[in-house]
Amino acid sequence: MKADLVLDLKGLMCPIPVVRVSKAIKEVPVGGVIEATATDPGVLADIPAWAKSTGNEMVKTEREGKAIKFWVRRLK
Repeated sequence: MKADLVLDLKGLMCPIPVVRVSKAIKEVPVGGVIEATATDPGVLADIPAWAKSTGNEMVKTEREGKAIKFWVRRLK
């Protein structure tokens, strides 16, 4: 999946990854995708909840060891 913006959120504890994604989503065009990698398992609940509450789309999540990679699409 092609990302418009890549974020490294490893080592950051929630809610900081949510705050960073929330700020970064404004930097991509509508329809654009952010690819982010975090290590706090809290993102597995927090990012989908944030995406749903803000009208964005949680596209995909993958775990690679302790790293959690996710893609969020800006919808508006």
